[in-house]
Amino acid sequence: MRTLRDTLDGLPETQARIARMIVADPEWAVQTGVELLAERAGVSAPTIVRFARAVGCEGVRDMKLKLAGSLALGTPYVHRSVRPTDAPGEVVRNVVGSVTSMLAEWQSSIDPARIEEAVAAIRTAGRVDTAGTGATSHFLAHDLHARLFRLGIPSNSFADTHLQLTAASCLTRGDVLVAISYVGRMPALLRTVAVARRAGATVVAITRTGTPLHRAADILLAVDVPGDATMRVGTDATIAQLIVIEILSVRLGLALGGRATSRLAAIHDLLQSEQLDSDDAPALGGG
Repeated sequence: MRTLRDTLDGLPETQARIARMIVADPEWAVQTGVELLAERAGVSAPTIVRFARAVGCEGVRDMKLKLAGSLALGTPYVHRSVRPTDAPGEVVRNVVGSVTSMLAEWQSSIDPARIEEAVAAIRTAGRVDTAGTGATSHFLAHDLHARLFRLGIPSNSFADTHLQLTAASCLTRGDVLVAISYVGRMPALLRTVAVARRAGATVVAITRTGTPLHRAADILLAVDVPGDATMRVGTDATIAQLIVIEILSVRLGLALGGRATSRLAAIHDLLQSEQLDSDDAPALGGG
């Protein structure tokens, strides 16, 4: 934000108009697609891309990430899209709108080729370990583990860092470690990744581009979303990682075909017969 304000006078008129638009409503600019940015500024979409590069960013997505980061560092708000004066209905609309806008923008950056690389590695693996460090990453690792064994893929997930390290040492060539960390620089997880790589396993990382975890991995499934104003791993990051896991699971199920479908059908029928997965199931405890 400060960079845009400081350079306004030295920019050509078209670029200055874009900069003034962003400075006037930075929260909106972070959440808005290229076409709408161009429409409001009265320029073409390629002009927005050129502007982003002119102010030192790799592209529009990088510009938005940096803009969101500057807002998070200086904002007094508990959420980047919510103002202190917002009414309850506005809070609902702005929080939900922020997430949906993030997803719409982030979707265009997902690389299907990297998804397919991960699917190919996991599908043929003798064993797949999932690991994360921190509350959110642990939850996501266990969620992926639960999806994998339902598909018939041998998998493990350990919350204890010592067990993660020990398990990684037991991996072999052809096995896979899926390491999950939005922050991407947790020392214990990076040690586990290093051990897995030495053992010959393929490492799939669900993290941001450019983190130490990304650099240590064989396959990156990127979750480059705006930072949170108050939490290191906010709602946007959690949802984006969950969606990566969902996409990965769906593609694995499709790739495995009838074998996976029959297993999932059998699990569904079992839970239904035991009345554990039905709206008509009795309350736990018999009360």
